[in-house]
Amino acid sequence: MNSRLAAATNAARVLTVAGVILILSFFVDFLILLFPFQPTNKVWQIDLATALVDRGIVPLVGLGMLFAGYWFDTLEDGNRPAIDLRFPALIVSSILGLMFLLIFPLHLNNIHQASNQRVERIDKEAEQAENQLKTQLLQVQQLSNTEQFKAAIEKQRQQLKAQYTEILKDEQKYKQALESPTIPQAVKDVLKKAKTNPQELDKAIEQQTDPQTRANQQISQIRQSKEEAEKQARELASKSGLRIGISSLLLSVGYIIIGWRGLRAMGALQGGGRKAPAR
Repeated sequence: MNSRLAAATNAARVLTVAGVILILSFFVDFLILLFPFQPTNKVWQIDLATALVDRGIVPLVGLGMLFAGYWFDTLEDGNRPAIDLRFPALIVSSILGLMFLLIFPLHLNNIHQASNQRVERIDKEAEQAENQLKTQLLQVQQLSNTEQFKAAIEKQRQQLKAQYTEILKDEQKYKQALESPTIPQAVKDVLKKAKTNPQELDKAIEQQTDPQTRANQQISQIRQSKEEAEKQARELASKSGLRIGISSLLLSVGYIIIGWRGLRAMGALQGGGRKAPAR
């Protein structure tokens, strides 16, 4: 019996110490994460909420160890241990429950606002790129009637036609071009069309060297990239909101149940102080 009592006592001490350390380590991390303190910064709030929720299971495990240690300490003789940490632990659990309950709506709101700001920034950058491209097109169109510009365009078309013709004449080069990951898909499409219909080559080269056509293609690419970036921003926001929001809500429910039910069992919520344990 003495060996069982000693083993239970040692187990109780180990579990209690480990539980207290886990709980304290969470609050140490909490204090460190608060700096630099930027309560009005949405990004800081999102990062803080994410870090706290990711560490939220640590004090829950600590509470479990602490109460297991208390149970081991009263296993043999039923007496209360010299230091009863249940009441402060239950207060801490209730506070954590309320904290994670508040994190749930605040984080969702911050994520929503951050996502909207990101989408607005993407729209603004895309609009600036389009305006810059249109300005460049206007400048090119103003020069399009000059003999120098026409000569440059004609030279470019001849060079492109020579390059395409060289590839089309050599079957090996043609296959290598179609299989090459570095050659744009648009070039491969031109090669395929020109292979079956040589007249398509001149038409494709004319389109490639036409400033208006090239500008329209680039604008289309800008808009497509904008849509993809907006979609990715919204998806990331949704995933973060769901993961942190649901985890925070679950942690809140767990801590509140432990804290409030424990305090009620001890009589702390009934206005009569803590009940003495039955012997």
